[in-house]
Amino acid sequence: MNCPYCGYHDSKVIDSRDVNEGIRRRRECLSCSSRFTTYERLQPASLFVIKKDERREEFSRNKLLTGIRKACEKRPLPTGTVDKMVEDIEAEVYHLGRSEVLSAVIGDMVMERLKSLDYIAYIRFASVYREFADITALKQEVDTLVSSQAEVSRPTSQLPLLPTEPLVTPVKSHRSRK
Repeated sequence: MNCPYCGYHDSKVIDSRDVNEGIRRRRECLSCSSRFTTYERLQPASLFVIKKDERREEFSRNKLLTGIRKACEKRPLPTGTVDKMVEDIEAEVYHLGRSEVLSAVIGDMVMERLKSLDYIAYIRFASVYREFADITALKQEVDTLVSSQAEVSRPTSQLPLLPTEPLVTPVKSHRSRK
């Protein structure tokens, strides 16, 4: 591991800890004595994703992370939620035990998790993933989401898509003050 500060090629490990799906190592450069942290993850055998147009492309964790982050942009989600979701999806894909997975399988995993996490992020992702041709198709998806919302409780961290009660405008009283 090259030192990120001076570029020296050797360092010693000061501390190692298991974290999530890998190992966190605290290192010290043998040249400049600077300390830095590295994260190591087991790289499983190559996994290929079969796209809609039959192309095959190597599975990319970063591509998955980028797509989900775009959908969740500016949403009130707890820190680390998206990273945890990507870790879970990646683990589930590798646990399928196949060398090739349809992109639709991964997309459905994302949709399922986003639906229970945040409805707006779900609709954003769905609009790209399902390639809605027009506003009618998008409206149908929102209507399906709203109708299923009655059956399944809404995540506590988000507001409803539509108000559950009719809006009432307050009436000002004309009492005089003394």
